Amino acid sequence: MSVTLNNAHQGGKAFRLLKAEQEGRLEEINKEFLCDPKFSDEEDLEEKLAVFKEKYMEFDLNNHGEIDLMSVKRMMEKLGTPKTHLELKKMISEVTRGISETISYQDFVTLMLGKRSAVLKLVMMFEGKSQESTPKLSGPPPERDLSSLP
Repeated sequence: MSVTLNNAHQGGKAFRLLKAEQEGRLEEINKEFLCDPKFSDEEDLEEKLAVFKEKYMEFDLNNHGEIDLMSVKRMMEKLGTPKTHLELKKMISEVTRGISETISYQDFVTLMLGKRSAVLKLVMMFEGKSQESTPKLSGPPPERDLSSLP
């Protein structure tokens, strides 16, 4: 079942169906990685794959199942480390080994689980650690008086 968006739809049900279809495809790929003997010694593989799937879907802006140059650019800007187009092309080329100009989900997971230290992998790991170390405060801010102001 393939869902395509046209000018008559502006999100809503069609977009939700498209995302559900994409999630299903990525889940099938995750099952392949879980059955692959190369990754059998990986700790918490199922949890890692779930996080990778979520991140991949977040940055697959065009919903074509591949992360393109502009998606990587947006991701790097969101992480606070903007890159030039040339640097981004080099990153994508490193991930795909020069075969493609977009990053497929298989390439993404292989990169994240692999032993090679690519720039994209380091950035994604840094983003995860920074989110863990910064606890989000809930509730109203603490009261302050004039002496505590700078």
